[in-house]
Amino acid sequence: MNPYSLISINKRRTFLILFLFIVLFSGFFYLIGFYTQSANQFLLFGLIFSLLSSFLSYFYSDKIVLLTVGAKPADKKKYFDFYTVTENLTLASGLPMPKLYVINDPSPNAFATGRNPKNSVICVTTGLLKVLDRSDLEGVIAHELSHIKNYDILLASIVSVLVGTIALVSEWFWRSFWWRGSLNDDNNRKSTNPVLFILFILALILVPFVATLIQLAISRRREFLADASAVLITRNPKGLIDALKKISAYHLPMRHATTNTAHLFIINPFSSKKFSSWLINLFNTHPPVEERIKMLEQM
Repeated sequence: MNPYSLISINKRRTFLILFLFIVLFSGFFYLIGFYTQSANQFLLFGLIFSLLSSFLSYFYSDKIVLLTVGAKPADKKKYFDFYTVTENLTLASGLPMPKLYVINDPSPNAFATGRNPKNSVICVTTGLLKVLDRSDLEGVIAHELSHIKNYDILLASIVSVLVGTIALVSEWFWRSFWWRGSLNDDNNRKSTNPVLFILFILALILVPFVATLIQLAISRRREFLADASAVLITRNPKGLIDALKKISAYHLPMRHATTNTAHLFIINPFSSKKFSSWLINLFNTHPPVEERIKMLEQM
């Protein structure tokens, strides 16, 4: 599959995910409304809310993500290598210069966001700039530029916002029912179909879980492609290999990352590098670093 086919697939996949989110979210609200005997009102509210969330995530997902992780614009004089490496690689890859941001965090990591190459952002931590030398940094920036060129950033940023929205709404309903006593109210229990009640509880649990599984499925595959594409830009697999080794050697989690933005980073900011099992890898946002390095060593 050539890069142009991949870009087209990513674009189509983005709108498919937006459609699935609207269906999932609206159905979730309809079930809640059916349970509370206000199905039509809740369905309408869910449809409007999901459409609004989809619109905001498409146009403002990059700003939301940057605000969430506490990123600040990078000063060109202070972060000279960051700027010049990015400028050189954008010329080599034929991409416009992205906006550059920095997170004040000792944990080395990086991510890209934005809806297209003309509206893109590359963000790195201060820990990354401290740990990596220029050759390693080239590998990381080339990896992030590959996400931009392949339109992975649009898909990843939208998923980040949508999954977070679903999780917040689900938690809000949980708190609302428990604190107001809706789940323990005698009148409600007498008038409620037990099967419907069970479906309602399952929806509160499973909808965020299903949304997260969609997020994980998207995230892992795109990392392998971005690694390979980065080598095509730099012609130096060793730089990215060394960078992945240095980043994965830092065992403390990022202070500013969230579970909804973890899939954006070059390496999972929460993963425990000391432990590895099929269960951990199954629910990881990224492929194992060892597998990524092995693939790069064969290039």
